[in-house]
Amino acid sequence: MNSIIKATVFSIIVLISNTASAAQNVVLVTLDGVRWQEVFSGADKNLINNADFVKNPTQLNKQFWAPTANKRQQLLMPFLTQHVAKKGVIVGDRAKGSNMSVSNPWYFSYPGYNEILTGEVDEKINSNNKVLNANKTILERLDERADFKGKTALFGSWDVFPYIVNTQRSNVYVNAGFMPIENDLFADAKLLNALQNEIPSPWENVRLDSFTYRFAKAYMLAKTPRLLVISLGETDDFAHDGHYDQYLKSARQSDAFIKDLWNTIQTTPGYKNNTTLIVTTDHGRGGSASDWQHHSSKRALAELHLAGNKFPEGIVGSEHIWLAAIGPAIKGHGLIKTQNELKQAQVAATVLSALGINPKHLNSNMASPISEILK
Repeated sequence: MNSIIKATVFSIIVLISNTASAAQNVVLVTLDGVRWQEVFSGADKNLINNADFVKNPTQLNKQFWAPTANKRQQLLMPFLTQHVAKKGVIVGDRAKGSNMSVSNPWYFSYPGYNEILTGEVDEKINSNNKVLNANKTILERLDERADFKGKTALFGSWDVFPYIVNTQRSNVYVNAGFMPIENDLFADAKLLNALQNEIPSPWENVRLDSFTYRFAKAYMLAKTPRLLVISLGETDDFAHDGHYDQYLKSARQSDAFIKDLWNTIQTTPGYKNNTTLIVTTDHGRGGSASDWQHHSSKRALAELHLAGNKFPEGIVGSEHIWLAAIGPAIKGHGLIKTQNELKQAQVAATVLSALGINPKHLNSNMASPISEILK
């Protein structure tokens, strides 16, 4: 064998070895309260022209309306539905036999995020109050391992996340609510910190998603976490406020963030070709003009003395969620038609499996991974 052939063979062996041994990463993105109806069918014809929820229906129709669901998908969330869903997988289109729902009995945010991040249901978590979570998230459990120390992080728009991850107990890096980012993390950090203080948010406990995303992306590039969670929150709050127009616009901007994130991953050494992206939501919403703003179970409305008289059966359908994923750990099967209802509690183990970790070695009580989407 001459020297040129030897060198070529050696290079191939090194390349294969490096590829096989490269550490797997996961970025988990949550879009708070985005309905499966919009993900799979785009703008809702019963809401887009409703003057109670839309200031300028003519303008909104120009932006988001088309005669077919596929065209409306492309207008609303083109990257998620046309790239991630086709190159990877997507679950949750109940009109086509693809079903996923929460496991917790409440159907709102804190119980949902606990379920996503721990892989377990804790019925005692029955409010969105700032109560320190007694349960360990997979972020914390991974951080306790030497090979993941300092390599998990969460960025969220909602200021309750430090309690969900329990930063008083865990060492997980969390930046949420109106927390500033470290000024020396990236070139524009000081400017974005100033803008976060100067630009008013419509809500006292949720910052604008642009800051959450920009901070998270900069942290990813600077600190290279192996598990990064990014939780965007505007969609839920605009929906609660009854602003369907802003809900749609925020969903489309979230899709643009996801596209930019994936493009960044695919052009960044250490992340390219060994990072799985998973996108999901913490809960659904009602399915009609009378209840689309809301989400809660019948039990929640009854036991927590909420709007039970107006909605005696709860907000029907607000337990229905969706999930999309792409990357080296994910099958390229497009829409997955489910034999059995997939559950939100399975997300945590799916994340761990994508990282190359046996979920049961980390927590024997968590729900099993979603095998239908994993290679």
